[in-house]
Amino acid sequence: MSDDYTGATLPAGFGDDEENGPVPVLAVVGRPNVGKSTLVNRIIGRREAVVEDRPGVTRDRVPYDASWNGRAFTVVDTGGWIPDAEGLALNIAAQAEVAVKLADAVLFVVDATVGITDDDEAVVKILRKAKKPVILTANKVDNQQLEAEAYSLWNLGLGEPYPISAAHGRGTGDLLDAVLAVLPEPPPMAEGKEIGGPRRIAIVGRPNVGKSSLLNKLAGENRVVVDNVAGTTVDPVDELVEFGGREWRFIDTAGIRKRVKEASGHEYYASLRTATAIERAEVAILVLDAEQNIAEQDVRILQMVREMGKALIIAFNKWDLVDEERRYYLDREIERELVQVQWAPRINITARTGWHIDRIVPALDKALEGWETRISTGTFNGFLGRLVQEHPHPVRGGKQPRILFGSQVSVAHPTFKLFTTGKLDAGYERFIERRLREEFGFVGTPIEIKVQAREKRKPSGKR
Repeated sequence: MSDDYTGATLPAGFGDDEENGPVPVLAVVGRPNVGKSTLVNRIIGRREAVVEDRPGVTRDRVPYDASWNGRAFTVVDTGGWIPDAEGLALNIAAQAEVAVKLADAVLFVVDATVGITDDDEAVVKILRKAKKPVILTANKVDNQQLEAEAYSLWNLGLGEPYPISAAHGRGTGDLLDAVLAVLPEPPPMAEGKEIGGPRRIAIVGRPNVGKSSLLNKLAGENRVVVDNVAGTTVDPVDELVEFGGREWRFIDTAGIRKRVKEASGHEYYASLRTATAIERAEVAILVLDAEQNIAEQDVRILQMVREMGKALIIAFNKWDLVDEERRYYLDREIERELVQVQWAPRINITARTGWHIDRIVPALDKALEGWETRISTGTFNGFLGRLVQEHPHPVRGGKQPRILFGSQVSVAHPTFKLFTTGKLDAGYERFIERRLREEFGFVGTPIEIKVQAREKRKPSGKR
């Protein structure tokens, strides 16, 4: 295995439960396409792990919260483990080996319809060296006739195989009982544990722009698989990272190639997972390849972040490859394509070398501060009074709507409600937003303005 992964340590907080303290970790390993992700989905009770009927869809070690019979644990999905792999497959195998080192127990999944292969036997040798409890799982036992095939797995020397069908749920209850029997009981929560946890940051962008490289550089180790092949990351990968003297929860996501409706197979689920990652996050870091033109997909991700009301930072990666000519055209693209998010902090970085990644924490702090800024009702109405006096709403069709009063109704993201005598022009709403930013900052955050026009009173009278 790659020396890069030797001596890997458990990321801080990995496997922690906010209410009950640290929980045990179960790693799910096996050859490609034996049904690991399907089994993970069965265990956690929802379709989170990306599943497709071809090998290699899962590439990283991806943790999920799970529980059985009232006991919580973390289940870690891994890429298909081929011990003699090369290239990208070698990195995937290394991630599986790291997962075993970090786990309290291992669920080793074998395809009962195929039987024992040379790769399975090689994995068994690695598992024995790890000296962790191993539960042998014979998957794809969809009926009683196939159980005889499952019991041939006794020959692996790992004890009794548990015949299951991850796709149909057959036998998974008995399997989970066996898992709980070998997992350690979670220790009591330490006193004084911080409530709320680290800030949640989603790293988003098109495939192969350097999102995983950025996460690895921030973490100071190889947490996720990096390869020049576009689309290496499919599942969102949560990582607790100590950076800039504080702890952050980074969510690395699959690159969005197509619209969700146009995507198919694992790309469809990856797009959904990316949207889920943005929804869970407080701040999104949009990573752009500075060498390439800003594309429609980039703008679509920006729109997704804005619509979900998340704070935003734009990171132009691979800056070491940008020459003067490219910088000139990039400035023009920024003016044209990013006009709707001029409020987002922009930083130039090179994730591969770590150049200027120290600028990420100050940008995150600014974006979070803007995202959580609150203006008192008195201050806001004083601002509105000055604005309306200096720049009243233009007259439209002989009518001029007036702003009666307003208030900030929420933070994260900042939302304002205006009570008016009539509908405001969209251009005037944008003008109010621009002046809000000039006076109060709101760096790195979308602002939403809601208008409630006063209803006209119907004339009363008897017929």
